[in-house]
Amino acid sequence: MNPLLQYWYFHLPNFIIAAVMYSLLGRIILSFFAPPDWKNYIWRAFVRITDPVVRLVRLVTPAVLPDLLVLVFAFFWLMAARLALLALLASLNLLPTITGGGG
Repeated sequence: MNPLLQYWYFHLPNFIIAAVMYSLLGRIILSFFAPPDWKNYIWRAFVRITDPVVRLVRLVTPAVLPDLLVLVFAFFWLMAARLALLALLASLNLLPTITGGGG
């Protein structure tokens, strides 16, 4: 069986969290060059993908923090979520295994 399908419960959430993390990283980098209301389609995609996470992080961060810092905190919260997923599946002994490729 294909390992991606066999361990979907690890790969799918890990991929989604990673995609949002790297979109946040792109949004952070672009925010140094772009205004917040920029109409560029790449910027709008980054904002649309990351806004749900940013809104959640904004709820638990002090209001005095600038938006850029909230983006950085959101990135680190998602990194913690990926590590928590890894730790949870490791504790349940459900991590994908490495098998020999034969030779």
